[in-house]
Amino acid sequence: MNFAAQFIYANYAGDGSPRRVGFNDSENDPFWQSEEQRLGPTKQGCSTSSKSTCNKDAPVCNGVAGWRPTLIHPERLKDFGIEEEECLNGEVKTFETKVVGAPEIQLMDPPKTNKKRGSERKAVPPPKPEYLRFEDISAAAFKIQSVMQKTPCTYSRLSKQYGMEIFLKKELLHYTGSVKERGVLYLLTSLNQEQQKKGVIVAKDCSFSMAVAHHAVELRIPVFVIMPASCAQPHLRVYRDYGAMVISYGSTARDSLNHARHLAKENGYLCLEEDDSAVYLAGLGTVGMEIYEQVPKLDAVIVPTGGQCSLLVSTAAAIKHLNSRITVIGVEPEGFPLLLQSLKTGSPVASELYNVPNGKLYGDLFEHSLGTHTFQQAKKYVDKVVTVREEDSLVAMLRFQEFERSTVDTEGALGLAAILAGKLPELKGKRVAVVVSSANMELDLIRQCVDRALVLDDRVSKFTVQLGDFPGDMAKLLDMLAREDIKLLDICHRRHSDKGDLFKAQDRCYNHIAMVECVVETRDKTQSTQLRRILSERYPTLHWLDR
Repeated sequence: MNFAAQFIYANYAGDGSPRRVGFNDSENDPFWQSEEQRLGPTKQGCSTSSKSTCNKDAPVCNGVAGWRPTLIHPERLKDFGIEEEECLNGEVKTFETKVVGAPEIQLMDPPKTNKKRGSERKAVPPPKPEYLRFEDISAAAFKIQSVMQKTPCTYSRLSKQYGMEIFLKKELLHYTGSVKERGVLYLLTSLNQEQQKKGVIVAKDCSFSMAVAHHAVELRIPVFVIMPASCAQPHLRVYRDYGAMVISYGSTARDSLNHARHLAKENGYLCLEEDDSAVYLAGLGTVGMEIYEQVPKLDAVIVPTGGQCSLLVSTAAAIKHLNSRITVIGVEPEGFPLLLQSLKTGSPVASELYNVPNGKLYGDLFEHSLGTHTFQQAKKYVDKVVTVREEDSLVAMLRFQEFERSTVDTEGALGLAAILAGKLPELKGKRVAVVVSSANMELDLIRQCVDRALVLDDRVSKFTVQLGDFPGDMAKLLDMLAREDIKLLDICHRRHSDKGDLFKAQDRCYNHIAMVECVVETRDKTQSTQLRRILSERYPTLHWLDR
């Protein structure tokens, strides 16, 4: 319910008689702080309506300039065992709370039932899972269009290199850098007024939680983020900047999640976790509608997938309804082929059978197992599923930076990785849309991925060579690298290959050998191949180190 309707509804007393209550009346909304509580008491002579700044003793909103104030009333923090003085700048002190179960209740013996009447009862079959309807997706698109921006689907410069027309659906341009904002926004707007008034809780450090924190604050829904003490401080700062109340609890992610579920059950909050509900899938399915509208005469759509496959099945449902001849292809990591194996066996495969290849690179993809609902829709709508190696994903990230001037994470690069790895030769000469789903990765990890991708792409190489003790040998090696326009990144010169040889034999002390180790960078594979040939002809002791 929108804010105007909520205000009109709040103006009526319990007996149905209307009463006049203003927005600033604390009795109207016991959750949100009043203007005086949020901004602090104003001093005499300092008008709140004036645009000029007050003196230096005036209170500062939320402590730090640029942070979005947390409009959560301190009374609500008592549900979490937090006193008002412990709350400061949208965060609380780290604490440990022991959840004590309710006292055991002694139950009476169950009454004896009539076996004859019990046998006559028929077992009620479980309801069949409903497929995601296109009407649900179109309703979600209409509801979120005023808030959610339509991301571009642009022609890629990589099209000529791979022999097909590639269009990149850049979902990384959302405020939180993830396509999950679509499903989260529709999910939050679908909550009833009472639940929106009470608030929501998230307890996982992922793109889904970031989207919940951002849009819940925009919709004036109280949001609490419960994270373990081991969570990175930059991540917690992001949630605080969105305006959420961040609470540190426990030492592991499981501890914080169990605590969040307990608080939600005891106090009536809604603990949001990414699932395959029809409302969440309908919001994600709006991606397929936009792709079909933006790219005419489309032949195929490539969507990254993993875990629940929510984005894949929702996009496929929209695309197949609009044009059943468009091919929908899912791409997942080679070390975690959950959907591919499930389609082969005919039933969802448990995620516990596979080890996550790299938690830092693919953390968001493997938070949940494949559900029965999404599996049935994948069987109905998805035409093909392929897997890619981790090395292909890293090289795809490098291609995005070089040709698209965009920084994406490994999940967002999965679609392009399938193309450059040669897994989809049937798409040559066709018009293909690739969903770039996210770009949430730490700066240090991005730097490591780029360095590793340069090595995998034969752009950075490392070799060792033995030089004599004659003057000018080192200069000749460096001069040769300069003539070939090779960039020298690092060099290490050792006078003896093994210092222990000095003490083995007396005549070895006069046989001086210099071992030189170089790290070089080339423009492309062609220059790298030429460098290897020239060095092999001149230095017989050349040794290239493996990647």
